[in-house]
Amino acid sequence: MSWHKTITLAITGASGAQYGLRLLRCLIAANCRVYLLLSGAGRIVINTETDLSLTDDFEKLWDAFCRYANTDREQLVMFDKSDWFAPVASGSSSPVSMVICPASGGTLSSIAHGASNNLIERAADVALKERRQLIMVPRETPYSEVHLENMLKLTRMGCVILPASPGFYQSPKTVDDLVDFVVARIMDQLGMKQDLLARWGE
Repeated sequence: MSWHKTITLAITGASGAQYGLRLLRCLIAANCRVYLLLSGAGRIVINTETDLSLTDDFEKLWDAFCRYANTDREQLVMFDKSDWFAPVASGSSSPVSMVICPASGGTLSSIAHGASNNLIERAADVALKERRQLIMVPRETPYSEVHLENMLKLTRMGCVILPASPGFYQSPKTVDDLVDFVVARIMDQLGMKQDLLARWGE
């Protein structure tokens, strides 16, 4: 199968699981292969904020995401947080683009300081050291000085900080419209065609 591109998507424990889930569906629909990484806190937030009920059994979890995204394990490849043999853990085989959506404050901190304590942090570390595209979508408010310092540090390393801050000039009617605003901006950053949001002036 020929994929448009391969993208690493990590979902962490910040509120705003809907952003990551909607992005997953959009990437799959755009014929991208997705390497999916999920933190333990991310799974808890998804169970809390959505109608999904995700188990901590890895195989069942992977199947659940495939059903949600209406795809199979060839297009949606999930890696356990401690799978150090995953391609995202090495600069020789990791994808060109990685998105962390949503990105928790703890994830921001760990990546800014090169902790690499789990596969999400390691994958981001690889993206930074290889000068590849890394997009982080923090969903926190207000920001503390620590958050701002970490975001500035990451920006200087080449990371794109794209806060989950939807605009209102498109006259949103539903919560889904607000989610789509942010997801559309992520898709734009990835260079992906999207029809979720009309561009300014259109």
